[in-house]
Amino acid sequence: MWRRFSTGEFATPRIETLRRAVVITVFAVVWIEAVELCARPESKDWIVLNNCRQIANPANDGDSFHVSVGPNEYIFRLYMVDAPETDEMTPARLVEQAKYFGITVPQAIEVGRAATAFTREILSEAFTVFTHLSDAMGQSKLERFYAFVQTKEGDLGEQLIRNGLARIYGFKAVPPGSISSRVELAKLQQLEDEAKEEKIGAWGVNAGRVNVRTQKPTVFNFFGQENRTPARPAPLMSPFARVSATPPARSTPREEQKSHPKEKTPLGRIDINTATEKELTTLPGIGHVMAARIIAARPFRSADDLKRVNGIGDKKYAQIRPYFQ
Repeated sequence: MWRRFSTGEFATPRIETLRRAVVITVFAVVWIEAVELCARPESKDWIVLNNCRQIANPANDGDSFHVSVGPNEYIFRLYMVDAPETDEMTPARLVEQAKYFGITVPQAIEVGRAATAFTREILSEAFTVFTHLSDAMGQSKLERFYAFVQTKEGDLGEQLIRNGLARIYGFKAVPPGSISSRVELAKLQQLEDEAKEEKIGAWGVNAGRVNVRTQKPTVFNFFGQENRTPARPAPLMSPFARVSATPPARSTPREEQKSHPKEKTPLGRIDINTATEKELTTLPGIGHVMAARIIAARPFRSADDLKRVNGIGDKKYAQIRPYFQ
């Protein structure tokens, strides 16, 4: 009897039973969490979160940040733009980012920190988030979702690109109120070209212009909200209130021509592959949407290829072709 007691033979069955119970409990908890995670569907409509606030967190950077919506906390990652890293934890990605801007890795980190400060400043006031609940992954236990972020100055991603603090890169989506992601990419490319020309942000590192901000007025994407009066925050019935963003009424070509005065453009002076959106919109029948389509369709072998642009038929081609070289 003493031998059986001292060797623990009596205790073994009870210990094994407890171990099995613990394992089963842990498995059940993990399984339930997995089921709940997988059960969350990705929304087809835009989920609009009003009156959002950025939460201070060491993990925040230029394109990814913690956000509070009422009592709830989320992490959002911007679509289509990528700000440089702020440390050397991901060296391969830093090398890639530095190569994009033509700068060194230490300089890329400097730009990443400037982008973080820029975003923190821009998001110091309430903003609106548009998301489809697309998983952006991440290292935090809290889920991270892709999103477009609208501030009082316009789209945050566009502002980062315009100030040379991010590259055009990442998961693509059609912005609320837009007709395609190609239109937004064309706009981002134009904004990047302007930042390069001004040598600001990453494009002006060697000139000491990392923290210089553009002084030129830029029309940022307001996701089709024509009025500038702030909307009242919608009450949250759940952590994510499902509201489809209403796209703006699209103007007809005739209305588009009347939307801005046309400057007189000399014939044969415009380069099809380098013309800016502003230059293109001085042509008869070319509005901002058509100009974006032309820019997105580049490069052209010559202006004779304009017919391949969606929306340019024989009549419009004959009307605008004389203006190009």
